Amino acid sequence: MSVTAPAFRASLPRLARRAAAAPRPLGRLLAVSGTVFLLSSFLTFGLGALSGANPAAAVLGETATPDDISRMQHQFGLDRPLVVQYLSWLGHALTGDLGRSWFTTLPVSDSIAQALPVDLSIAGLALLIAVLLGGGAGITAALHAGGRTDRAVTLVCSVLGTLPAFVVAIALIVVFSVQLGALPSGGYVAFSADPAGWLRYAILPAFALSVDAAASIARQLRTSLVGAVQENYVTGAVMRGFSGRRVLFGHVLRNAAGPALTVLGMSVPVILGGAVVTERIFNLPGIAQLSLQSAQQHDIPVIQGTLLVTVTVVLIANVAVNAALAALNPAARRAAPAAEGSGS
Repeated sequence: MSVTAPAFRASLPRLARRAAAAPRPLGRLLAVSGTVFLLSSFLTFGLGALSGANPAAAVLGETATPDDISRMQHQFGLDRPLVVQYLSWLGHALTGDLGRSWFTTLPVSDSIAQALPVDLSIAGLALLIAVLLGGGAGITAALHAGGRTDRAVTLVCSVLGTLPAFVVAIALIVVFSVQLGALPSGGYVAFSADPAGWLRYAILPAFALSVDAAASIARQLRTSLVGAVQENYVTGAVMRGFSGRRVLFGHVLRNAAGPALTVLGMSVPVILGGAVVTERIFNLPGIAQLSLQSAQQHDIPVIQGTLLVTVTVVLIANVAVNAALAALNPAARRAAPAAEGSGS
């Protein structure tokens, strides 16, 4: 079923009421995310519409007659006002219909559905590696604060944090693929087809994308933990006879993980952005390569679709991180409504 511009406009008040009815601060977070999504979608569509790309000239070539151009512009709806085009495009996009490619005439959503799992699996593995390496390094440095281990971890993280993902990717290929021959230098196997094969192909690009995030998490977690262990509740827990492991993982880490978790959420767009170069180096058929090929062909519907999906993934990750932060610090979640009520 197609979604018309009037129908989409009529649904906005209902969506606004649902967002307003959500529990605070979740309602505010959803409202902000929805606003960012709308602004991003408008910019995405506007840049594509104002690029001057003509599907008739791109597809039909120089032999296109004025009648051919007019007919194709009508077919793609390019003869309508820009606002009407945007509302129609967004309304269809919210139902999963991102239009069709100007060149292949295939649905854009189908192309993205084939490419997006590659990026999500690589990014998910990269985030997991970043959490394990960064978390382990940060905890180790905090437990040896001021010592040689702390200084060594801080130095290594500072160096790794300056390395671009493509430099790490090339170094990994040289070491593990060329010299050792232990891992493939490129290609991709779907996880559903062969989990072990997927891991062999995904580990190098995921590690290359995780280095910067791991270094940032380690530095932030180390700083937070060093400050948290000096709090009074830690002294009280030790005096009550709690073991060091219980104090660290049951109390200190939970209260100190917030800033590191925020860094993790900020790493999602960085990882997705770095995938453009990393996918080319490792020959991965992901959404970044789909976007690059579409940009080279001036295939505007595909470019708009990939950008919109990327923005959506980043916003979903941001909502998930904020939900995790609220779960780690329920006192702040309870205090927010009380503070609003006292100020009203």
